[in-house]
Order: sequence, then C-alpha cells, then structure tokens
Amino acid sequence: MTEKDENIVNEEMTEESKDEAKSSDKKNQKRWYIVHTYSGYENKVKSNLEKRIEYMNMADKIFRVEVPQKTVTQIKGGRKQEKEEKIFPGYVLVEMIMDEDSWYVVRHTAGVTKFVGSAKKPIPAKESEIKKIIHRSTTQTQKVEMDVKVGEKVRIISGPFAEFVGDITEVYPDKAKLRAMVSIFGRETPVELEYKQIQKL
Repeated sequence: MTEKDENIVNEEMTEESKDEAKSSDKKNQKRWYIVHTYSGYENKVKSNLEKRIEYMNMADKIFRVEVPQKTVTQIKGGRKQEKEEKIFPGYVLVEMIMDEDSWYVVRHTAGVTKFVGSAKKPIPAKESEIKKIIHRSTTQTQKVEMDVKVGEKVRIISGPFAEFVGDITEVYPDKAKLRAMVSIFGRETPVELEYKQIQKL
C-alpha cells in the first residue's frame, strides 16, 4: 500500500468516526425544548422544575429553565411604573439533553401540560430562534403604556410642537403613539406623537 493510499484510508476512517461521533453527539446533545404550561403558572413551573432538577440530581441533563420577559413602562396619572411582561404567556423554555429520565422530570412537573411537538416526540426548537427570544428579553426596548383616550387633551413636551396643546383623535397602543389635533396659527392640524412626547392635562 502506498503512502497516498494509506492517507486516503486514514481520511475515510476519520470521516467514519466523525460521523459516528456526530450521531452519538446528536443523541446526547443539549437542545432547547418548549414546554406548554397553564397560563399564569410560568414562573411557578420554572421554580418547581429547578427544585426537581436539584432533588432528582438531573443537573447533568437539564441545564436552564427560562421564562422570557420584557420590561414594560406604564404611565398612569403622570407617574411611571415598570412591570415585567411575559413575551410568550403559557410557555417555558428548557435547555436539556432529551432522554426518558429528563423527559419524565420535566413532563411531570406541576403546571406543565405538554412539550411542544407530538405527544411521543418533543421537537427541539431552532437554536437561532431561541437566541432571538433570549436576546429580545434581555435587550427589549421598553414598551410605554399610557392610559389615554380619544377626546382627552394633552400637552406636547418635546419635538417641533413642544408646548402646544392638542385633542386626541386616535390612539395606537401597540405603537405607543397617538394622533392629536393641534391648533397651529389658528388652524387645526393633525399631528402624530409618541407617548413619550406628551403629558396628560
């Protein structure tokens, strides 16, 4: 056998062993799974599951339990309040190596209704999707909520129309914006404003 042939055989063997390693890696790979819970029980499920992981010595198979949240700023009566809001109510993310034992521990945690996927085979979430979700919950720009209604008067506190007063004609809570009619040089002019640019009168 020439040296060239030997190299080819060696390369083939390493490719084979790589493939074998890959398939066993896939089996013992930690992946993210999505668990469905009773609504409002997400944080309870997280703490119950973390206790069970510790109690049943499963830290080598179940690694992280996340309830993605974002900070929402509410402005009520001119006062700012911050609260945590769940990005996906009714769901908890679990990073784990899936086997019968780890499945049993998660599935039989109080408050868990099922894994996302078929009853027999939970489907792992895409790593890229999970990264986006976790990134969203850590860098979420604050959503501003304000108790404003059509017909109310507001003072504009920033932007080109600062110090003007307007009457609200439309409210877009999902965008934290509103439209108001502002009297400019004696003419009623519609102006679109962000919640942070106004103050209720």
